[in-house]
Amino acid sequence: MTGEIAALTTALCWAIAARLFRLLGRSFSPLAMNFWKGSISIVLLSIATQFFLPSVSLPPSAWYWLLLSGAIGIGLGDTFFFQALNKIGDAQTMLVAETLAPIFTALLAMAWIGEWLSWQQWLGIAVVIMSVDMIVKLQKRSALELFSLSGYVFAALAALCQAVGAVISRDILVSYELDAFNASQIRLIGGLVIITSLMLVMNQRWLPETVNAVRTWGLFFATTLIGTVLAIYLQMVAFSATKAAVVQTLFASSVVLSLGLAWLLGERVSRSTLIWSLIALVGVAILVWLA
Repeated sequence: MTGEIAALTTALCWAIAARLFRLLGRSFSPLAMNFWKGSISIVLLSIATQFFLPSVSLPPSAWYWLLLSGAIGIGLGDTFFFQALNKIGDAQTMLVAETLAPIFTALLAMAWIGEWLSWQQWLGIAVVIMSVDMIVKLQKRSALELFSLSGYVFAALAALCQAVGAVISRDILVSYELDAFNASQIRLIGGLVIITSLMLVMNQRWLPETVNAVRTWGLFFATTLIGTVLAIYLQMVAFSATKAAVVQTLFASSVVLSLGLAWLLGERVSRSTLIWSLIALVGVAILVWLA
């Protein structure tokens, strides 16, 4: 059950950070935001791995696969996700990505590392995916009218990159004695290489546009600590303890948890959305119960 709890806590971290990063998006470009949160996270994780954890000896092949996992899952995955956002909006991007990522992960895990799911786990995954899709549709009715073939392709590619990154991480974490801190650091380095390359090629703005730099960077640091450092650490814990497809599905519950945060902050949540949120929790319960 450790992996399932870590995956759900990761989803909670993302739900909290999403609200804060949305505010910071007014100051940072998407690539610059990814660059700085990746850079800060690598520095913090480096301090942890160098001074507080025993050294880790990995064969070159393990380093290569973890770097590739970060380059694909974080670097390319985030880039495709942002491209989809620009083409078809957040509602349809989430709809496609959150639906396909668990399915892609399950199929890749079966083909690549021989990780099979029981029919009960498939049932739990189906319930969560269906519920999340309905919640997104209910929350963003008008945005669903957007259509762009390239946008859907980018969203599907984002889901595929997430799945590839997830399965590679799962394979390495169960094959070697590697702690979640070191695994997170290596993956982030791989992702940062891709993001930095894109920043240079696209000539993006590196620094935020803000009237209060201290407040902006302070909020950015705190949000990065929650949404990147803690989240990716817990993500690696989840992948080391639980099947990749189950973990990827539980990550999708961040949509439901975001609604819970909205309700706690006094925002209105419709009855239909509440019902589908409860159904999603049933799917989560099935996955956790089978742990």
